[in-house]
Amino acid sequence: MNISMYMSPKIYAALFIVNIYISTISAQTSDKDSIRASMNMDAVYDRPFLTFDKFPVNLGGYLEANSIYSIEDGLSEGLSFQARRLTLFVSASISKRIKFLTELEFENGTEEIAIEFASMDIALHPLLNLRGGIVLNPIGSFNQNHDGPKWEFVERPDVSTNLLPATFSNAGFGIYGKTYKGDWTLGYEGYLTNGFDTSIINNEEERTFLPAVKENSERFENNFSGNPLLNGKLAIKHRKIGELGISYMGGTYNREEIDGLQVDTESRRVDVLAFDLNTTINKTGTRLIGEMTYIWVDVPDTFTQQFGNQQAGFFVDIIQPVLKTKILDWEDAILNLSLRTDYVDYNIGKFAQTNTDIGADLFALTPALSLRPSPQTVLRINYRYQWQQDILNNPASKTATWYFGISTYF
Repeated sequence: MNISMYMSPKIYAALFIVNIYISTISAQTSDKDSIRASMNMDAVYDRPFLTFDKFPVNLGGYLEANSIYSIEDGLSEGLSFQARRLTLFVSASISKRIKFLTELEFENGTEEIAIEFASMDIALHPLLNLRGGIVLNPIGSFNQNHDGPKWEFVERPDVSTNLLPATFSNAGFGIYGKTYKGDWTLGYEGYLTNGFDTSIINNEEERTFLPAVKENSERFENNFSGNPLLNGKLAIKHRKIGELGISYMGGTYNREEIDGLQVDTESRRVDVLAFDLNTTINKTGTRLIGEMTYIWVDVPDTFTQQFGNQQAGFFVDIIQPVLKTKILDWEDAILNLSLRTDYVDYNIGKFAQTNTDIGADLFALTPALSLRPSPQTVLRINYRYQWQQDILNNPASKTATWYFGISTYF
C-alpha cells in the first residue's frame, strides 16, 4: 500500500502542534510548586526496585510468559508455551549526582542474553545531565518504555519489532534534561552512538529490515560505518492532557571501503522519524497510546525493488477499565478491555515497470481482556487477527492467534 502521499500532512500537523507547545513554554524554567510528571524518557528508572538498608545497590526485574495457539490459512502447529523473557535491573547511587543502572535480559530461556542498558548518569542541572555507556536509543516511545508488565498485550507492537529494532540500544553518550512549569513538562534527549550496518539490506528476510542490526553484537565495540548515529527526542507533557513526542534517528549505515577495497560507490543513509502520543480521558478513564514511524533507507540501485527505500507504520492502543474492585486479597484489582491496531508497510512506492503499488504490508487487530491484581502484575488474554499481503498484492494471508500470558515486576 502506498501511503507516502498522505504521510506528509500528518507529519506537518504534528510538527505544528509541537511548535505550539514549545512556544508556550520556551521561556519557562523549573518551578518548585509544579508537579514533576514522569515521562517516557524516565522509563528506565521509573520501575519498582527492592532497596536494602546499608546496601548501596537496588534490585528489580520482570518476567513474561505466555501460551500461544495460532492458525494461519487454516493450518496450525498446535498449542505452545513460551518463556519470553526474564529481565533484571540493578541500580546504584555512586555518589552525589552520579548514578548507575543496568538492564540484563534473558530471552526464550537463555537462547539470547543481552545487556539492554548500562549507563552512568551525571546530574549537572535539571536541564543538563550527562549519560554514557550502553543507552536505549530514544526513537518513538516503546523502545524505552517496553517493560512487559506495563502493557495489556502479549506481543509487542509490529512497528516496534518489524520496522524498528525493539529495545534498540548502542554504545554511546549524550545529554538529557527536563523543565517544568505548572502542569507542563518539557523533556529532551540527544545522543551520539554506534549505528546501523549493511545487514539492514543484507539479511534473511530478503527485504529492508532494520531489526537485523540487533544480530550484530559487535556494535557495542565497533561502529561499522565509522560515522556516529545521531538520535534526539523532544517531548512535552501536560498533567491533565497527556504526552506528545517527536524523535529522529539517522546516520550512515555502509562503508565505501573495507581494508582498502572499494565495496560501495557512496555513503548511504538511514533516517527515521517517529511521533508518539499517550493520553487519558479523565471522565471514562480511557487510555490512548500510539506511535507512528517513517523510515527512509538509501538502497543501492543494484538491489531489486523487493528492498524498499521507504517504510512506515503505526500502532494505537485503546485501554478501557471496566471494573475496579476487591478480589480475594487484592484491594484494587482492575479489569481492562483493550484493543490494539497494528499497521506496517514494508515497501512504500510503485513498481517501475507497471506503475502499480508495491505490496508487502501488514494489518492486525488485537482485542484483549486483562486483569491487574496490582499495578505491577497483569494477566492477559489476547486474540490477534492479522492480514499480511505479499509484494505482488496477492490475496492476503490470514492468521488468527490466541494468547494467554502473565507478566509481573518482582
